Amino acid sequence: MTAARFLTIAMALAVVGSSVATAAEPFRRLPGRALAERLAGRELTDDVHWAYGFERGGRLRAVSMGTLRTGSWRVRGDELCLDGGPNGARCFQVWAAGDSIELRRGDGSLPDAGTLRKPQARR
Repeated sequence: MTAARFLTIAMALAVVGSSVATAAEPFRRLPGRALAERLAGRELTDDVHWAYGFERGGRLRAVSMGTLRTGSWRVRGDELCLDGGPNGARCFQVWAAGDSIELRRGDGSLPDAGTLRKPQARR
């Protein structure tokens, strides 16, 4: 097999693989009325570097690289606002595909992507 043919096949498989992955469930922006309902009592984490615990009543427990911080979370309009996390006060658009969540800033930077689940015990 020639290198050009191999490259063509590899590119075709990559396109098919990515379209199968995105066909499962597309990301959709969550409106403000759904944010508190969806996040309260849950944890959003990337399973390696950080986790945000959204306690009922608006208390935030943020763990970043092993350091625990506490603060608050609230819904403002259609955005999730965190205060006291590892990067201070910030607001995000929340996009979801099942339990996969992206916190997007709207400035073109990469989103914080993680999985929403039951809170895990942490030290």
